[in-house]
Amino acid sequence: MHSNHRITPLALAALAWIVFADNAHAQPATAAGNEQADVQALMAQLETLKANYAQEVRRLRELDMQVQAMQARLSGKAGGVAQQGPPLPPEPARAPATATAGGEGGYASSAAEAQQAKQAARRSVDDVKQQQQALFSRRFTIENSLTYARYDRKQLTLNGFLALDAIFLGNIGIENVESDSLTYNLAARWGVSPNLTVNMDVPWVARRTVYQKGGAGGSAAAVAEEETSGNGIGDIGLSANYRLFGERGWKPETVLTAGVTAPTGREPYGVDWTVLERDDDDYIRFAVPKEQPTGNGVWQANVGLSIVKTADPAILFANAGYIHSFEASFDDLDGNPDTVNPGDVKLGGSYYFGAGVAFAFNERTSLSISFSDKLSARASTRYRNGQWMKVIGSDANAATFNLGVTYALNQKTTLVSLLGIGLTPDAPDFTLAFKVPYML
Repeated sequence: MHSNHRITPLALAALAWIVFADNAHAQPATAAGNEQADVQALMAQLETLKANYAQEVRRLRELDMQVQAMQARLSGKAGGVAQQGPPLPPEPARAPATATAGGEGGYASSAAEAQQAKQAARRSVDDVKQQQQALFSRRFTIENSLTYARYDRKQLTLNGFLALDAIFLGNIGIENVESDSLTYNLAARWGVSPNLTVNMDVPWVARRTVYQKGGAGGSAAAVAEEETSGNGIGDIGLSANYRLFGERGWKPETVLTAGVTAPTGREPYGVDWTVLERDDDDYIRFAVPKEQPTGNGVWQANVGLSIVKTADPAILFANAGYIHSFEASFDDLDGNPDTVNPGDVKLGGSYYFGAGVAFAFNERTSLSISFSDKLSARASTRYRNGQWMKVIGSDANAATFNLGVTYALNQKTTLVSLLGIGLTPDAPDFTLAFKVPYML
């Protein structure tokens, strides 16, 4: 038995509508999936470009820093602001995850860090220059320093004559003077212009001296000893540094220094004495000053020239100058406590010179080695209405070997330690100094 199935136009229309609806729902889903894949691919490419861009910018900044440092050394502006190169592209807002704030891998991650790295690279050179002459790029600097000096001198005194050119007949006296001094100095350095600075030094001196004299009481084996001390403000100094030439090529940076020292400290003339021993004929055998002086009592003027040449990693420096002492009058020049003789004093002129080398180990630390010497002529005295007379033994040759270490504590503060070793009898046995310059 067979049955006939007929497809009517209405059934065909319904079937077509169902197929159309299915296609309509399928097409948007496929298009959305394709667009999402495209967006992800574009984001991946963008991240890759950002990473490459950030890396190239850091490389450009590193090269710019190196070029500026080389230009500064060649033009003699290592202590100032180096010539700026062309502007670099801005740092991208987002850096790769591998880059650190400190510029890991030798690259600076921002313009501020690049400038900071450039300043750190010349910090050791600046600190050495500040100790040898002046640093003209710093507007205002306050320096606190503390210096300890040890002085020990023995003198053999013979009062008698030689018999048969071999036997000494008379008194033998041994004198020993041991002195310890501690000086605190407050200094201010002001940069008036790119080539001129003015300086002021205000010292405070504490001194302790022990006097020992053999032959006390007429016995060569007996030794008398007395200790005196003194403290107070020292001689205040004013000076100026003028840069004649900057460092260019083989020519070193050359600085002219001129200054004056005022006799604000306690002078060593006309002091009160303590008599410890007299002979039977009332002759004073042993007397010491009641209080130690803190200054030299006369006005002084000085002029000098210093040079600095950088030869990476070494820094060469040298200086030379002259100190002139002006004539001054005092109420008493006589070292005899029983008499008073007013008169005039004229200290001998002093020539000084020195040279050395410093090595910058890194951006914070440097080591310096130097030699310095000061040659002083004999002083002259003149009692009132008398003639000028040279003071025997007042000339001096004080040579010192110096070692120094400079360490930058932070961007504004530096610690300087100095050790001086005396090479001649007129120089202190040793000096130890610590300085802390603070840049405002």
